[in-house]
Amino acid sequence: MKTILSMLTAVVALSMTLPAQAQFAKPEDAIKYRKATFTVMSTHFGRLGAMANGRLPYDAKAASENAENVVTLAKLPWAAFGEGTDKGETKARPEIWKDAAKFKQASDNMQTAVGKLSQAAKAGNVDALKVAFGPAADTCKACHDDYRAK
Repeated sequence: MKTILSMLTAVVALSMTLPAQAQFAKPEDAIKYRKATFTVMSTHFGRLGAMANGRLPYDAKAASENAENVVTLAKLPWAAFGEGTDKGETKARPEIWKDAAKFKQASDNMQTAVGKLSQAAKAGNVDALKVAFGPAADTCKACHDDYRAK
């Protein structure tokens, strides 16, 4: 049993060290994955925006749940910007690969901002949500402006 556990631990550790591109059989799989992730994230983020802007009644529980989903989803798409995913059915601009450090910083900024949004949503009042929503939306817009083709 100890040997099996050791082998399983080794396999998990090895799989965590593989390049992100190894997670996808083909570049088009990565493109589909990141597009789907962004679509679902946008849906949850949009619900928060609708509450923050008064288009939907504020619901503290729903706000918290949607914000938590955004935090989780915000961690996912970045591994899908690997080699070969700059071509095909994508709106990703070449700047992503030309200046990977700047793109990474933009993704980090967004993850930080949605983390703050999540904390605000957990506060349970619409005013906190309103304060945190704008900066989070700005990080999304900045990435779209710089890295997404129209």
